[in-house]
Amino acid sequence: MLTLYHANHSTCSQKVRLCLAEKGLEYESILVNLATNEQLAPEYLAMNPNGVVPTLVHDGRPVLDSGVICEYLDEVFPDNPLMPVDPVERAQVRASICYTDEVPVAAIRVPSFNMAFLPRYDGLDDEAFQSEQADVRPLRKHFYEKMGRKGFDDTEVDNAMEQLASSIARMERGLADQPWLSGRDFGLADIIAAPFMDRLHDLGFEDMWETKSPRVADWFKRLSSRPAYSEAFYPKSRLSEFLPIGPLRREDAPA
Repeated sequence: MLTLYHANHSTCSQKVRLCLAEKGLEYESILVNLATNEQLAPEYLAMNPNGVVPTLVHDGRPVLDSGVICEYLDEVFPDNPLMPVDPVERAQVRASICYTDEVPVAAIRVPSFNMAFLPRYDGLDDEAFQSEQADVRPLRKHFYEKMGRKGFDDTEVDNAMEQLASSIARMERGLADQPWLSGRDFGLADIIAAPFMDRLHDLGFEDMWETKSPRVADWFKRLSSRPAYSEAFYPKSRLSEFLPIGPLRREDAPA
C-alpha cells in the first residue's frame, strides 16, 4: 500500500521514516541517489515535479512534501496518533511545524552543504555548475545559485547559524511547561524537529544546546532513545558516516 521514495541522508526523508516507524507502518523502500540527480529524472519528476525527496505513494497516488506526508499518514492511519485531540492544541502543533520547516529545516542546509557536499562540485567551473546543478532544479535553483560551487559566504553562514540558535532557544522556552514539543505527548512537532537536530549533532554542533539549553538536551536524549529513532536513523544515514566533514566556512575553497 505504501511506497517511500527517499534518500538515506535526506533530513526530509528521515522525518517521514521516523513518522512511519512511530506509526508502526510497513512500506516499500525505494532509494533515490541524490548524488547522481536521480530525483531529477523525467520519470521521478512525473511523480514529484518539485524534484526533491521524499515522495510517498499510497495506493498508486503520490503525496508530496515531508510535513504534509507526516500529517497525511497520521490522518489515514489513526492508530498511534501523533496529533492532539484538542483543536487548539492541534493548531499549536501545526504552528510549531510551520516554524520548524520555514526556519531551522531551511537553515540546516547551509552548514550541511558547506561542510559535506561541496567536494562534489570541485571539478566544475562556474558555467558548468550553473547549467548542471542549478538550472536543472525546479525547486532549489536559487538555493544553488546562492551557494555556488565554492559554498555559502560568511553572511549566509552567520544567518543560518543564528536561525538555528534562535530555534533551539525557542524550543527551550516551549519545553518549560511540557515534556514534548507537541505537548503532553510525543507527536508530529517532535518528529519534524528531529532531523535538523540530529544533523547538527552529526556536524559537531551539540554544544549549541548541551551547554545552554538543558531542556532541549533532555528532550533530544529522550527522543533519540525511542525505538523508532534507530529505524529512521539507521547506519549510513548520517553524513559523517560516509562523507568527510569539512570546515563550516569555505574561504579556502579552490578558485
